[in-house]
Amino acid sequence: MTTTSEKAAHGQVGKAGRGPGTGSGRPVRHRDHTVPPWIFVVPALVVYCVVVLYPSLAGVMYAFTDWSGIGSFSFTGLDNFRALLDDSRALESVSNTLLLTVAVVVVQNGVGLLLALGVHADIKSRALLRLIFFAPAVVSPVMVAILWKYVYNPENGAGLNGVLGAVGLGGLRQDWLGNPSLALWSVAAMVVWQYAGYSMVVFLAGLQGVPAELHEAARIDGAGTWQRFRYVTWPLLAPALTINLMLSTIGGLKLFDQVYAATNGGPGTSSETLSTVLYKEAFVYGKFGYSTAVALVLALFVAAVSLVQLRHLRAREVTA
Repeated sequence: MTTTSEKAAHGQVGKAGRGPGTGSGRPVRHRDHTVPPWIFVVPALVVYCVVVLYPSLAGVMYAFTDWSGIGSFSFTGLDNFRALLDDSRALESVSNTLLLTVAVVVVQNGVGLLLALGVHADIKSRALLRLIFFAPAVVSPVMVAILWKYVYNPENGAGLNGVLGAVGLGGLRQDWLGNPSLALWSVAAMVVWQYAGYSMVVFLAGLQGVPAELHEAARIDGAGTWQRFRYVTWPLLAPALTINLMLSTIGGLKLFDQVYAATNGGPGTSSETLSTVLYKEAFVYGKFGYSTAVALVLALFVAAVSLVQLRHLRAREVTA
């Protein structure tokens, strides 16, 4: 027979087996205090909507109004876009923007490729040269424009004119930023000087990804320096070329800082770009509705050019 003390001991063992807090023996459900991952996205998403998304959508709406920047406005339909087509200054700025973009894209990437090939060679000072060539890319565009205004000083003994006179080329001295036929190209040279080092870095990354075994095999087969570059290096640089062409094209189409700081679109309208036109229409003449219409056209144009260019360059990467 089981004594009372044994029953009590058996009950204590049973309770201990169920564990603390189990009560009737059923398992305890603990609440999951894990924070959902999407919570961490909310702050950045709110900032993006307030700073980027809302102003962009509002700008599209204002492009169809006569808003002056303050107060009420009324919808005018396509009047701003019709005015844009009749605005000779805006149409000239489109031409200037395209010419400036073509010059920057071609020269900047050409110089960047040459610099990359030079500093990729096995020379002792290549690390220092890379730093020197890349340094202008991290300088503020406004500071670069101010610096180059000193370089383009129209005085005979100052800046570039002084250098030309010192080497016996005084006949080439010009008013680089005051001559309507030279102002746009002077700005292009300024932009190329600043960003050629950036293109160099991208091309350099592509060059370092070319397997040395391919060059060695081509050399054994009798290929010269040009042939190795043409048939080995150049096809494998297709991704780097895509990046550089895309960045320089987009940067050229929306170029503003250097133009405004160096020439303010002058002399006259000889160096006016779409970006300077929309800035002046908004903050000088108070035509915010018209300026947002110009901005919308510029954004759509940049997007269209970028998509066409990207499609073509991606196809080249596949065939290369």
